[in-house]
Amino acid sequence: MELDTSTIMMILFIILLVASIWKIYAFLPNKALVDDDTTEASQEELLNLVLSVIQKSEGALTPSELCEKVQSDTAFDKEHFWRFNLNKLNQLLRQYYANNPDLKSIEDIKTSL
Repeated sequence: MELDTSTIMMILFIILLVASIWKIYAFLPNKALVDDDTTEASQEELLNLVLSVIQKSEGALTPSELCEKVQSDTAFDKEHFWRFNLNKLNQLLRQYYANNPDLKSIEDIKTSL
């Protein structure tokens, strides 16, 4: 049985196409990373931690003081929330303010808790 050139090229093309698709699939992330703090559950856990620190605090807090207190809290997992910084805290607070339009500051959050 003799194959002409176009048949050989088509078979080779299909084999290389399957190999290329497999290589792309092999490098796509298939499962969540252990230290991924961008998931919705991690964000909720971090927000609950921030709210508990606000509730336990005494006196007025600035966002930078709140960030330091959250990072020094015993429930704060430094391995899991390794990206947590003042910017992340501000994003969480903005999201909390958007979900609770009657709150405008950290002190408002504390009085509502």
